[in-house]
Amino acid sequence: MSSAPLRQFPSPWLRVFPFLAWLPEVSSSTLKADFVAGLTVAMVLIPQSVAYASLAGLPAYYGLYAAFIPPAIAALFGSSRHLTTGPMTIASLLSAAALASLASPGSNTYIAYAILLSLVAGVVQLGLGVLRLGMVVNFLSVPVVNAYINAAAIVIAMVQLPELFGITVDSSQYPLLTVFHLARTAAAYTHWPTLALGCLTVGIVLGLRRLSPKIPNVLAAVAIATLIAWTTGFDRNGQAPIEAIRSQEAVEAVAGLKNAQTEFERLTEERAALAPRVREAQQRQGRFSSEAADLQHQIDLFDIRAGQLKEEIQAYRRHLRGFEFVATEAPDGSMAFYPPGEVPIGQKRAPGMWRLQLERGPVDESALALASGGAVVGYIPRSLPRFQPPTWDLFVAMELLPMAIVIALLGYLESMSIAKTMATRTAQRLDPNQELIGQGLAKIVGAWFQSYPVTGSITRSIVNLEAGAKTGMSSVFASVAVGATLLFFTPLFNHVPESALAAVVLVSVAGLINVRGAIHSWQVSASQGLIGLITFAVTVIFAPHLEIGLVVGVLLSLGLHLYGRMRPYVAILSRHPDGRFRDAERNGLATCPYIAVIRFDGSLFFANTSFLEDRILDRLAAMPELRYVAIVCDGMNDIDASGVDMLSRQVDQLRAAGHDLFLCGLRGALMDVLRRTRLCHKLGDDHIFTNLRYALRAIHAKAHEGKEEKECPLIHVVHARAAREPHGKSDKNLNGEGGNVAR
Repeated sequence: MSSAPLRQFPSPWLRVFPFLAWLPEVSSSTLKADFVAGLTVAMVLIPQSVAYASLAGLPAYYGLYAAFIPPAIAALFGSSRHLTTGPMTIASLLSAAALASLASPGSNTYIAYAILLSLVAGVVQLGLGVLRLGMVVNFLSVPVVNAYINAAAIVIAMVQLPELFGITVDSSQYPLLTVFHLARTAAAYTHWPTLALGCLTVGIVLGLRRLSPKIPNVLAAVAIATLIAWTTGFDRNGQAPIEAIRSQEAVEAVAGLKNAQTEFERLTEERAALAPRVREAQQRQGRFSSEAADLQHQIDLFDIRAGQLKEEIQAYRRHLRGFEFVATEAPDGSMAFYPPGEVPIGQKRAPGMWRLQLERGPVDESALALASGGAVVGYIPRSLPRFQPPTWDLFVAMELLPMAIVIALLGYLESMSIAKTMATRTAQRLDPNQELIGQGLAKIVGAWFQSYPVTGSITRSIVNLEAGAKTGMSSVFASVAVGATLLFFTPLFNHVPESALAAVVLVSVAGLINVRGAIHSWQVSASQGLIGLITFAVTVIFAPHLEIGLVVGVLLSLGLHLYGRMRPYVAILSRHPDGRFRDAERNGLATCPYIAVIRFDGSLFFANTSFLEDRILDRLAAMPELRYVAIVCDGMNDIDASGVDMLSRQVDQLRAAGHDLFLCGLRGALMDVLRRTRLCHKLGDDHIFTNLRYALRAIHAKAHEGKEEKECPLIHVVHARAAREPHGKSDKNLNGEGGNVAR
């Protein structure tokens, strides 16, 4: 099959179906290269997806659902040929943070809300792309994003460390308290085979990266850990009815946990049912009507009670995790679990010490999960995800919207940074708004196939590029490989150790931490470094509400930018030995007592007119013999009505006081404004100059009439120290040489 002739599609078609730009290039050779690259990416994508689903608080197979359809949609409707999309660490963590207060992890309600979150985040990205608003991501400054990702990486590590140690720790609203619980629980209950397999996985991944980067290190590490777990009986797990637990205290605690979980689920459903009634009452009788207020009060009471129930559930779980049991086996094969020291004499004991597994989801008293070995992924359904619309709830969608916006913006920022990096190597042209559309459609369509939020992956994208991918078909082939896995190979995941998946996530998290970027922010600007530090601290302190840290960072960055525009760089200029006019204070230069040369760098608008006015008044106060004020405007890009009024007012005030004002270096657009407002007429054409050199030629002699200054710092180079000496000597006479202005 020869390469197909290139066909030019009309521009409107390319905007709707961007894959038409590269589809004519598909040939037998490109298909072969894309097939190999897609299969290679799938080898990394599949184990990572299972790991990231756990991070999101979802059953493992939902990671495969998120890796099935979204990669193909993003590749077909995005602008990058090599960007691969799917579950990622940050998106998974943000999803868990968004859903933590709405439902129990792993429950049906939680899963439905995770799918709804994908839909909402996708609509946000699609809307931004269609409206060509990709520039909104510019509000996320580099120090803020770097600090936020560093903090999120630490939060991710805190979430995954219990899996690595083979323990379960309930998170606290105070991160330091969570760390304390983690350390205390790990010291008492670490499952050493679990920790060993996790550390082995980390070692294999890092070792293969160094020795042979082309080998799919993640797949190899997980495969080896799974083989070891399967051959050694690592996962000695089982199920038993509540009657098999021979500890009255444990039975009562299980009953209390089930009751609390049942009431929590009931409250969640009733609260969700109240939401549309609140909206209906607000629309029918007004936002502040008594009926709407009563219904909202009921919702608030539900939230308070739900918070209390969550604390009760955590307390029951902590209590039950402390129980250890000795398993006995009856002749009929049934098992009973006794506290140590209470096993009846003559009973056949099973090996190991057993504990209840109460990680997520409701308690089933007819089939309690117990384990004396390590935790594994377990059963994954052998089927493709069902095609069905997400469960729509406007009230819940509005609650998810803030975090959906964060996921959309951060996902887009991460995806574009990856795509740009690869585009520089492939000379490919990118369309940021089209990439927004592609990523948004991937989330929206994925939600119809039970996917939670996805985003671009730097690791898998680089693998895709280095594996020789030519077009977006490589991501299509990766999606097909994931689908084949769901249909035929899910039994292979039954023995995958969860500590191995936690190790995969931790290795990925290590790559997110960027200490050098934080140091660079401090080197550039102490204020930017401080904003990054505050963003980092707020994100960690308010976890799992990670969006708070990002919002604080953005607001601080915008505030710093606005403050900088309100107080732009203003310098008093004098002659430097290199012939240019530079900041006198910064360079230790003397200034002329009769002419104040003020350079203003920035647009002159309503927020900073008073700042420039104050600097002019400062010169008047500090220079009693001042005659002329020359404002250098070559750093001024724009001027508004407030700026024109301020300059007009200064002309009047300076002339009334026996002084005068000159402008030099005005740009063409600014001159147009001054002409339209007749400020040029008020000043006079002989008071406006193209540069400072011409201005000094015109006013220098007049400014020094009757004065005895022998060497003017604006003409000769005079250092400030020499100017204070009675017979100071100048370094160099530069009269008539140059007129450039620099800092």
